[in-house]
Amino acid sequence: ERLGRALATRGFAVRCVAGGAEAVAAAKAEAFDAALVDMKMPTQPEGAALVAALHGLRPEMRIVVLTGYGSIASALLAVREGAADYLTKPADADQVAAAIRGEGVRPPRPAAVPSLDRVEWEHIQRVLAETGGNVSESARLLGIDRRSLQRKLSRYAPRR
Repeated sequence: ERLGRALATRGFAVRCVAGGAEAVAAAKAEAFDAALVDMKMPTQPEGAALVAALHGLRPEMRIVVLTGYGSIASALLAVREGAADYLTKPADADQVAAAIRGEGVRPPRPAAVPSLDRVEWEHIQRVLAETGGNVSESARLLGIDRRSLQRKLSRYAPRR
């Protein structure tokens, strides 16, 4: 009930039901845009079976599963049965609202991955700094010939 009130204040028209059987009956009677399903409900069907029943009645309905008993296996099962999103408790009303709207939290984009040449150049520069610019000592630490290191340094040297 509290979550229902919180979602109502966020602009959703909310209908709360007491269990799985009542949810199926409500979905048969009305066309809902979304359903928030708990994996553990007082009456059958519950969990993935309820997701499957609701998805079977209204395939276009966005079904979000909320559970305090989250596992990878139950998440996969729920999604396989038709859930669009899967949240574990504790989840605040903003997270639930975003999931219902389909605005799932996206992970930040990774920073650009440097090329292998760039990584090699930075590693060589670190080793050179540690040896005080001594090319022979740096080559020994890097496990390459001194002349090979000199070629790398001349090839990747910053242009003036």
